[in-house]
Amino acid sequence: MAKNKRNAKNAGDAPALGFVGSMRWIWTQLTSMPTALFLLLLLAVAAVPGSIFPQRSANPEVVVQYLEQHPVAGPWLDKFQMFEVYSSVWFSAIYLLLFISLVGCILPRIKKHAKALRTPPPRTPAKMQRLPQYTSLEIIEGESDTPDDDQVIEDTYKILKKRGYRVERRKDATGRSVAAERGYIREIGNILFHVSLLGVLAAAGIGQSFGYGGQRVLVEGETFVNSLVAYDSFTPGSSFSADDLPGYSVKLDKFDIVFDRESKDYFGQPIDFTAHVQVRKDADSQPVEEELKVNKPLRINGADVYLVGNGYAPVVTVRDGKGNISYSGPLVSVPQDSVYTSLMVLKVPDASPEQLGFQGFLLPTAVIGEDNISRSADPNAINPLLQLNSFYGDLGLDSGNPQNVYVLDTDKMKELNNRNLKAGGISLAAGETYELPNNLGSITFDDLKRYVALDVNYDPGKLPIAIFAGLALLGLIVSMFTPRRRVWVKLINEDGKRKIEYALLARGEDPRLEREAVELQKIFDKAWPLASQEQDLGAVNG
Repeated sequence: MAKNKRNAKNAGDAPALGFVGSMRWIWTQLTSMPTALFLLLLLAVAAVPGSIFPQRSANPEVVVQYLEQHPVAGPWLDKFQMFEVYSSVWFSAIYLLLFISLVGCILPRIKKHAKALRTPPPRTPAKMQRLPQYTSLEIIEGESDTPDDDQVIEDTYKILKKRGYRVERRKDATGRSVAAERGYIREIGNILFHVSLLGVLAAAGIGQSFGYGGQRVLVEGETFVNSLVAYDSFTPGSSFSADDLPGYSVKLDKFDIVFDRESKDYFGQPIDFTAHVQVRKDADSQPVEEELKVNKPLRINGADVYLVGNGYAPVVTVRDGKGNISYSGPLVSVPQDSVYTSLMVLKVPDASPEQLGFQGFLLPTAVIGEDNISRSADPNAINPLLQLNSFYGDLGLDSGNPQNVYVLDTDKMKELNNRNLKAGGISLAAGETYELPNNLGSITFDDLKRYVALDVNYDPGKLPIAIFAGLALLGLIVSMFTPRRRVWVKLINEDGKRKIEYALLARGEDPRLEREAVELQKIFDKAWPLASQEQDLGAVNG
């Protein structure tokens, strides 16, 4: 009895898969369509943190600020690469698994469909009356144009061939017949859709690897040369090489803004931006004048140059306490409101005997209100005015820690000018100079220029993505609207009469199958002298 139980137990044990069997099972699960759909959904979910948390590739300064504001959660998020989502290990793993899964799904389907294209239509059913669309027609004898059997079969072959069917003539125990099938392009469209989806993923990977993006602020009169040192910020792809940068240049001659001067509700609002630039596509080419607008980027050697911002850049000169020029040039200011009241920060580490710092506002059209405070009344530079506070001491630039150029660290500095101090604040109109207290130097408002913020983007995968996306849409349309049908036409001789019977069968839902049966009857009526004998256009099996 114990021996029988042991044999029964052994008989019920599943055989061990082994290493090869386990790998085959894993591959089967990975390359199934449900797994591919799950990975596609998982990839979409995995991309969500990239829109919630700041990304180092886009704005590293914001990431540093986030970490400072969240001392507990920030480091943990950083460990899980939430600030580098799209290049993280877990996002890349999902991406690669989806790519492999799609390849594993597509290749067997292509092989199977290639075999189906070479396979003849299925055999003619013995009892076609059971098929959904069935019709029997008698051939009228005695007419001068009555066709013989060979002619009927040949005409049927040509009729179905003309209507896009793959046709085969047959002769077997059931008699002579023609079998036809159409709609193979439906599966081709389905395969095209999945191959195109694979192409989109591959093109996105190529763009991520070999593309780059960068930003540059360009003041009127300045030239931007496409090199790494010329960018204010630069985000390379994982396989990017500096040698791949094409050597073009863009010079900003003038920047024009058109403001609304007619509408009461939107008076003073900007309605058009135009940057007049000179473009050289390489070092040996002649400059070409171009216009850069918000919705009209420059396309230079495969890169797109977008206009993403603008503002004023006051030209200032700072002399230190020894009379030496410590700073001279345009200073980018950041607009804060609709009338271009702009924040301005200037750091002068080379001043002697003390480092100097300035922060305040540029007022494009300064007016004094009833509270005796100056404000900007218009975004156009009609009466530009600089209102600044000054500081002296240690700027903190020698510590090695990165600083925001638009933020002045005054922890180790003392105020020289402020409206609450005896010296008061600094108020400079264009062309004026202010002498700093304690013989620490002077500042001069020389001129006012405009600047533009440029975003340069190079994505070699963009065009392939557009092409594959179009092919995917085409494949989806073909697979949705192409019916898969089969038709059998049989010639029957019995009791001295000849008749043809034909039936149609759809593979899947096909609401137009009945219409196709009616169209075939009309064509057969024109081809031969026929008399309707039996018709069952709406029959269902059984």
